Amino acid sequence: MTTPHRIVIAGGGTAGWMAANLLAHRWANQAVTITLIESEDIGTIGVGEGSTPTLKRFFQTLDIPEYDWMEECQATYKVNIKFTGWNGNNSHSYSHPFISQLDVFSERAFHVNALTRRLGLDVETRPDKFLMAGYLAKKNLAPLPSHNFPFDIEYGYHFDSLKLGRFLRERAKSKGVYHVVGNIESVHTSPSGDISHLVCQDGQKLDGDLFIDCTGFSGLLLQKTLGVPFRDFSDNLFNDSAVVLPTPACANLPVETESVAMSNGWRWQIPLRNRTGNGYVYSQQYQEKDAAECELRRALGMENTDVEAKHLSMRVGQCERHWEKNCLALGLSQGFIEPLEATALHLVQTSIELFADNYSFNETSAQQRQAFNQEISERFERVRDYIVCHYKLNGRNDSDYWRDNRANMKLSESLLSLLDVWYRKGDIVEEIKRQGIGRHFSTTSWHCLLSGYGVFPPPALNQPASLKESGDLFEEKKLAAFFNRCSLNFDKQSTLFNAG
Repeated sequence: MTTPHRIVIAGGGTAGWMAANLLAHRWANQAVTITLIESEDIGTIGVGEGSTPTLKRFFQTLDIPEYDWMEECQATYKVNIKFTGWNGNNSHSYSHPFISQLDVFSERAFHVNALTRRLGLDVETRPDKFLMAGYLAKKNLAPLPSHNFPFDIEYGYHFDSLKLGRFLRERAKSKGVYHVVGNIESVHTSPSGDISHLVCQDGQKLDGDLFIDCTGFSGLLLQKTLGVPFRDFSDNLFNDSAVVLPTPACANLPVETESVAMSNGWRWQIPLRNRTGNGYVYSQQYQEKDAAECELRRALGMENTDVEAKHLSMRVGQCERHWEKNCLALGLSQGFIEPLEATALHLVQTSIELFADNYSFNETSAQQRQAFNQEISERFERVRDYIVCHYKLNGRNDSDYWRDNRANMKLSESLLSLLDVWYRKGDIVEEIKRQGIGRHFSTTSWHCLLSGYGVFPPPALNQPASLKESGDLFEEKKLAAFFNRCSLNFDKQSTLFNAG
C-alpha cells in the first residue's frame, strides 16, 4: 500500500483554505493527505475585500457555482475600480475597467488615441469610454449577459473575507481535508534542514512531507524557522496601516470599488449585499492612528456614531524566496502589496497554481524551486511597480505624504523605462512587449492608469477642425452607441439579487 504524501497547512484564513481546496482538487487522484491547523485565538476582522477576475477561474476550477458562495459571503460583482481625487482635483475621477473579449474592437483605438494625445491632439482618452466594463459600471449593470450574448465578460467580486474563509473551510472539509483547531507550540526540522513536524500546545504532533506557511505576517515557518529573509518595500510604498469602518449597504449596489484619495493615503468603498466596507490605508510616518480614524469618520459622516473602528498594521514587501526546502509560504506569510488594486488573492491563487505545476511527490529539484521563486518574485515586483506608479504620478499638494510620493525616485528600472517611453512620446506597447511584462498588467491596464491620470503634455494650440471625424481616430459616438446597444443585454446588480 502506498504511503500517503502528507501536506500540512499552518494557518487558515482565505489563503490557507484556498490552498487546501486547490491542492485537494489538483491532487485528487494522488495518495495525499492534507491537514490544516488553525488557531481559535487569532481573530479575523472580516473586512470587505475585492478581487481581480482571476478569482472567477478559482471557483470555476473547483466547480463551485456563484449562487452557492456569493449569497453566503454577501458577495457582489465588480467590473471596475474608480479612482477619485488622485490627480489633485477632488472632483476628478478615472476608471480602470476590467478588460473583456468584447474590447478587442476598441483597445487599439484607445492605444492610438493615447499616443495621439501625447503628440498634442486633443482626443478622447478616458478609459471607461473604450472598454465595455466602463459602461457597465456607469449604469450599475451586473456582468451577466443574456444567454445569446456572444462575448465573454471578465469580472471580479466584492465579498466578506471572513465569510469566504469559512465557506472554503467547509468545502475543503467535505473534500477530505483534515481540520485541526489548535495553537502551534514549536516547529521542528530534520538534519537535512527540512521541516519535519509541528507540535501543538496540547501535545499533538503533525508530521509532514510538505508544509505550507499561512501564519500571516509572523511567517512562523518560512521566515522564523527556515530563516528566509524578508525584503521590505517601504522605500517604494509608504503605507503601513489601515483603519476600517462599516456603513449600511447601498440601496443600488455599485459594480465597482472606489478608491478615494485622503490627506495621507486613500480610502476604499466596497459594496457588499449586507453592508458597505470602508477602510483608510495610510502611513503612520505621516499620520497617527487616531487622526486617521477621525479623518475616515468625517469622510463617512460617522463622527458621532459609536460604531467601533478596527485598526490594522501592514508589512509591505515579499520574502526573498517563497519556496524554501519543503516549505511554501502563501498570503501574508509570503508577502503583501498594499490593497490598492486588489491583487492579494490573485497572487495567492497564481502561487498555488504555479507551485502545483512544479512540485514533485518524489524529489523536487533545486532548479524547479529556483524557477518558481523567480517567477513569483517577478510577479510581486511588477504588481509593486504598477501600484507605485499611482503614487508617483499623483498631483496632490495637500500634505508632505503626497509630495514625498511624487518626489520618490526609488523606482525599478522597469518602471523608469516605461515612464521614460511614455513621456518621450514613444511606443509604450512595444516597450511592454520588450520587457515581457504584459502578463502582469496588460498594455491596456497601463493605458488606463497613465491616460486616466491625464499624464499628457498640454494640447497643441491649433487643433484640426475635423479632428473628431478623422477615420484614424476614436469615433466616440459610434463606439458609445455600440457599447450602449450591448449593455441592453445586462440587468442592474440590485435587481438581479432582489430577484433571487
